[in-house]
Amino acid sequence: MAIGTELQGGTVTQSGTGIARGVVGGSPDTGNGAILEGNAFFKNPAVAGFEDVAYEEKERFFEAVRSDMRFPDYLYGCYECGICVAVCPSARFYDFSPRRIAQAAARKDVALFYQQMQEDIWECSQCFSCVRCPRGNNPGGIITIMREVAINEGMASAKEALEGYSRIVYKIMSTGTQVSPDMLQPDAFPDWGPEVRDVSEHLALWRRALPPETLHTTATSWDVSERTLIELYLIWMETGALDMIRNVDESLHMILEEVMEERLEEEGIER
Repeated sequence: MAIGTELQGGTVTQSGTGIARGVVGGSPDTGNGAILEGNAFFKNPAVAGFEDVAYEEKERFFEAVRSDMRFPDYLYGCYECGICVAVCPSARFYDFSPRRIAQAAARKDVALFYQQMQEDIWECSQCFSCVRCPRGNNPGGIITIMREVAINEGMASAKEALEGYSRIVYKIMSTGTQVSPDMLQPDAFPDWGPEVRDVSEHLALWRRALPPETLHTTATSWDVSERTLIELYLIWMETGALDMIRNVDESLHMILEEVMEERLEEEGIER
C-alpha cells in the first residue's frame, strides 16, 4: 500500500501506514504543539522522559537559539542530500540525524526543535564532520547553540547529560587542565582491567620520566602557572561560564565559586 502524507492545518496525517495522527507545530486542537505518541515525525515522548511544556515555552527556547549571532552563519537551507548523516559517527550508533536538526530549524518546527533540545542534541559527538555540507550548513554549530541555551535555561536534559561529569568539570575549572592522571584508578575504570592498577601504582614514577617538566605532576594534566589560572578564573566568571554551571549543578557551582573567589582575594583582585 502506498504511503501518503497530507498537511492539514498544522497537522500531519499518514495514510497507508497505520500511524496515528500527530501535531507538528501546534493546532487549534491542542494549542501547544504537544508531541503525540505514534507520530511519524517524532520519537516516542516516553523515550526522552521529560514532561511536555506549553507551546509558548518551546517557542521561547527556539527564538533564543535563532537570536544567537552565530545562527545565520550555521544555517542556509537543506538540499536533503544526506551527506551530513553519512559522515556522522553518532548517526551510526544512535537514532540521531544532523540533517533532522537542520531541517527542524529551517522549517521553524518549534515542537520538534524542543524535543531535539531535550534529547537529540546530547547524542552529538561535536566532531563537526557535518560541515562537509555542500550548502554550507553547520548542524554541529546549531547543536552547540542549542546546548548552550539548554544549559542556560536549566533544562532537565542538560542537567541529566552533565550529571556524570561533575568531577571532570570541577577538575577543569579549578585547575585549568583536563582529566588528571590521578583520576586513573581501578575503582573508576574497572573496564580497563589489571593494567589500570599498574598505572595508578607507578604513576608518579612514570610521569617523572616524561621529558617536559610541566608534566611531572599527577594532580593535574600539566602544571599551570598562577597567573594563567587567575586569568582563567576571571574569564569564566566574567563571561558567565560559572553561571552556566549553576543552572545545571548548584552544589558544584558553590564549590567552584568559593575556590575561585578565595584565589582572587589572595591576589588582591576584587570583582
